[in-house]
Amino acid sequence: MKDHSSYMQLALEEAKQAALAGEVPVGAVLVLEDGQVFKARNAPITLSDPSAHAEMLVIREATKHVGNYRLTGSTLYVSLEPCLMCAGLLLQARVQTLVYAAPEPKTGAVHSLYQVLDDTRLNHQVEVITPLLAEQSSSLLRCFFKERRAKHKKDKLLRHLK
Repeated sequence: MKDHSSYMQLALEEAKQAALAGEVPVGAVLVLEDGQVFKARNAPITLSDPSAHAEMLVIREATKHVGNYRLTGSTLYVSLEPCLMCAGLLLQARVQTLVYAAPEPKTGAVHSLYQVLDDTRLNHQVEVITPLLAEQSSSLLRCFFKERRAKHKKDKLLRHLK
């Protein structure tokens, strides 16, 4: 049995690194059936790529490594509920299990806004485990956006004073 908490802690560490880089703090860890571990963090700003979500990047890295677009038997740990794009990616990559920390009420496509992975018409089903360390993830996101709003407010004030 996998130690879900320790892998989610790794995902949260990746999320913190994303925040330090000015990215929305989301981190992902993918564990293959054989125990290999891959990590990634959000990087759409850094890479000028709207698809550079943590889930997308970690799955790209793992599929390149194994030489197959299917990651059967894998478990994906994400600090935030995946969006519609990333939920679709989990289906396409045949990820077996998704473990996520915090819900995303504005764009979450697993439980919050959409329930993509619950659609039994699809030919692949993903087991979902949540919440796990949700408060830590939510706290990181709240702090990040609070600081971002304060910076924008300060920048706006400085522009107005010029």
